[in-house]
Amino acid sequence: MSTNQSSEPLTCRVNAKGHLEIGGCDTVELAKKYGTPLYVLDKFTIKSVCAEYKKAFQAYPKMRMMFASKALCTIATSKLIAEEGFGFDVVSAGEIFTVYKAGVDMSTVLFNGNNKSFEELSLAIDLNVGRISVDNFSELETLNKIAAHKNKIVQILLRVTPGIECHTHEYIQTGHLDSKFGFDLSQIDGAAGLILDNYKNLELKGIHAHIGSQIFETKIYGDEVQILVREIARLNEKFKLNMNEINIGGGLGVKYTNADNPPSVEEIADVIISSLNSAIEKYRTGALVVYIEPGRSIVSNAGVTLYTIGSSKQVPCGTKYVAVDGGMADNPRPAMYQALYSALIANKPNSVENLQTVTIAGKFCESGDILIKNIQLPSPANGDILCVFNTGAYNYSMSSNYNRVQKSGMVLVNNSQSAIIVYRETLEDLISHDADELL
Repeated sequence: MSTNQSSEPLTCRVNAKGHLEIGGCDTVELAKKYGTPLYVLDKFTIKSVCAEYKKAFQAYPKMRMMFASKALCTIATSKLIAEEGFGFDVVSAGEIFTVYKAGVDMSTVLFNGNNKSFEELSLAIDLNVGRISVDNFSELETLNKIAAHKNKIVQILLRVTPGIECHTHEYIQTGHLDSKFGFDLSQIDGAAGLILDNYKNLELKGIHAHIGSQIFETKIYGDEVQILVREIARLNEKFKLNMNEINIGGGLGVKYTNADNPPSVEEIADVIISSLNSAIEKYRTGALVVYIEPGRSIVSNAGVTLYTIGSSKQVPCGTKYVAVDGGMADNPRPAMYQALYSALIANKPNSVENLQTVTIAGKFCESGDILIKNIQLPSPANGDILCVFNTGAYNYSMSSNYNRVQKSGMVLVNNSQSAIIVYRETLEDLISHDADELL
């Protein structure tokens, strides 16, 4: 079974105390030591899935692994994933600066995004980001001006919308035609012509596409590869170019609940490599450098969030609500995407006594602040530690200070040791950027 097909960290077990353990660390003790809500990240699981990706794609020597930083971007995680031989897809000045401060080889970094600012593009050039994926005509003009001013040649990819629509949530589909991302296929000839004729500080290396997120299909990857290789061949012939790079994005799904059945890393690798080989032969491009950008599938099930259960409420003839000390500020995905999660009580993970069907509510002043609906838990009580699985991706990244709460801390666990990799915010941190001047 591939790592992304497990809803829990690979090191999960119940220890002699009858508590849930991750990375050799008792989660109840972690909650006591570091407080809750607490993000917990398992190093072994991250290293394992990185190794799976490298092994699955080793049959295609020109495959380059990149991590989609938007899933989880901290200095520690960037260092860890870089050690596994991955480059990074970044989408903001903050992500660029984070991987830079982590000591990442910036030539392995690609800057992506649909509305990059002048300042962000300048930073990317100054820090020698390896590739910039250009999203639109306006960006082409701006980037060339900045590069010319700095007397630099910037290597770029053109991001395109390949016209592929995957069966995922509407908000995380990015490869279909009516999208805010990228050039339409009918526009890329115009972009290529402008680069050759007018934008002398830009060097076109290839094309980039991303077809969505939380993808459970495999054929869709093969279709994308065929389109991108075809376009490389066509553009090379028409404009006498020598492009030899395609970036196929990421998007492989993970198992949030038992109802989810994502394909394995090996399955998508087989489809992609097979499609690559046939397309390269068909369009006679020669071997291409191919980038793949997994994000969620690298970190999602490596992470859990620990909460302390507080109050409860039984609606007469209705729902029993059990509240925790976090919610939509540390995990907005259920409210945004109707995302589903699984959980258990960490101090009694194997108990089947007095099972109750309850709804896990957050502490925030929103009726929609519901983490999990209708989950069976054994006698949930004030002070119990609830462990919600598969929160490594897009939870910390999308967290907020809503209701003026402090953002949660994060710890990395491995070989029975734990270390803080993101400090919990203090009340002083909350007001540190407030100004008290009144006009």
